[in-house]
Amino acid sequence: MLEKATLALLSNFVVQWWFKILAIAIFLGIMILGGIDGLSIYTFYNFAVVKLNGSELLSQSYKDSNFTNISVDLPKSNQILDTPSNLSPQVSSNLLPWITVEYEANYTSNLLARWLAPGGEPCRDSRTVGIKIPRLDGNSGNVELLTGDVHEFVFHTFDDLGLPHCLGGDYFETDLSSERWKARPPIKDMGNGSYSFSLQVHPDFAGDYNLTIILLFRHFQGLKFSPERFVFDKVLRVVPIKFLRSASHLPEIRQCKESDYFKDVWSGRWTRLARNGSCPISNDGRYRCQEPSFPCQKPWCDGALGLLESNGWVYSAHCSFKLFKSEDAWNCLNNRWIFWWGDSNHCDTIRNILNFILDVHDVAVVPRIFDRNITNPNNPSQVVRFTSIFNGHPNDTGNYEGLNSLINAEYRELLKGYFSHNIVPDTIIMNSGLHDGVHWHNIRQFVRGADYAAAFWAEVKQGVEKRGVEPPELIYRTTVATGGYARRLAFNPHKMEAFNGVVLDKMRQHGALNRVIDDFDMTYPWHYDNRCNDGVHYGRAPLKMKWKDGQIGHQYFVDLMLGHVLINALCVR
Repeated sequence: MLEKATLALLSNFVVQWWFKILAIAIFLGIMILGGIDGLSIYTFYNFAVVKLNGSELLSQSYKDSNFTNISVDLPKSNQILDTPSNLSPQVSSNLLPWITVEYEANYTSNLLARWLAPGGEPCRDSRTVGIKIPRLDGNSGNVELLTGDVHEFVFHTFDDLGLPHCLGGDYFETDLSSERWKARPPIKDMGNGSYSFSLQVHPDFAGDYNLTIILLFRHFQGLKFSPERFVFDKVLRVVPIKFLRSASHLPEIRQCKESDYFKDVWSGRWTRLARNGSCPISNDGRYRCQEPSFPCQKPWCDGALGLLESNGWVYSAHCSFKLFKSEDAWNCLNNRWIFWWGDSNHCDTIRNILNFILDVHDVAVVPRIFDRNITNPNNPSQVVRFTSIFNGHPNDTGNYEGLNSLINAEYRELLKGYFSHNIVPDTIIMNSGLHDGVHWHNIRQFVRGADYAAAFWAEVKQGVEKRGVEPPELIYRTTVATGGYARRLAFNPHKMEAFNGVVLDKMRQHGALNRVIDDFDMTYPWHYDNRCNDGVHYGRAPLKMKWKDGQIGHQYFVDLMLGHVLINALCVR
């Protein structure tokens, strides 16, 4: 017995000894790999701070390797796990995919089917009052995730009795924000009371974040004719998250090419590349926080970031955008004829393009009906024609008709007149507009209106082509996400997002659509309050004036970014 005990103790000692050696080897291996990559796995990277013109240029101290621009699909093995233990950061050194979002096939018919989904069971007839997120709840605010990875989470809805709700159609607003990153995490409705969303942060932007989830409307009530009486608008979660920098790499964002505008729905983000903490607002309402020549930081943009007057913020999506100097924009637009058809947001965008980008300052206000040859003040040989026709009403003094304006025969003839000669606009930029949110009594009526509008514009383009003239390209610019108080109204984000999808679906069905610019995604991160919008506009002229909350808003840089994105799309012909 003593001999057996001695052997057992000796065996146990050998096992412990080998285990210690193995642990030390693993630790040394991690340290060596960490030294090679310049990484400390559980600590943040320090960012170099360079002072330029009173601003902080925020740049990474670790430069990633350059990778070929490739398209990577999300691996099918990436499972959604609902166990809190999976929140522990795991080291990854793979080339990972960016989050991507697509409209489902048969978008309109599926939307109608879900909207009409019957009840009949207690869990289907109930109303959502809260959510449960198994992987996030109960973590005492100590959530740590790795940058680069796509982190998927599932949450489940429940009613006022705490019982599961088992029908979809709730509209959740999601926001992932830090001092240098602001984006909308994409959310998926599973149709059974469960939803999933995805989080992803680039390694250059590791740090402290807040994930916010708001339930704005329940079971398609935002699509109703008068949705304000149904609004829920309750913050259900604010989750602090630490994103730790990992060894993972993401495909480098390249500058947009023509094919990048074929994508119907974008999943972008605003990144802050500079900050002037003492930026004074000038008496004319301008935020000249950096010098006009203040540079972009690639790959997030190309050109002069100071031109955007955003105090360092810039938007990028599946590709990045050039910020145009006046000379470059004129070289692109010279001898072009751009036809705009949309709501009053178009008027703002045209004015901002003229004033901020093309250096034209004799157009203080763009009226609802606008047709003018614009001459380059610095080079009179360069001219561009802008024609803009309001689509909120067939009468430019009216409102709240939207696509229904096309039932007016005189209005249709007015539009066709610009495309009936040998010289026609080379590009149409359009959006359905906020007025549609007020006019149509239900989604089924809007589907018919969108189908009629798509057929009309397809007919216009076909008529030009039949005459042997090059038909115009049609760019659909999605309608903005209304902000602050307007989130509750007839043109709320729930309705406008659905309407955007329907219009794009119908435009593609009729073969009228060439390119898409997702202004809904661009405006969404700024739509929760009225700091960057007046509710329905993101491009009002600069004005040093106190807003509803007693502060002075920064009310034009989001739309100015749209102006640069539009010129990017126009210049990749």
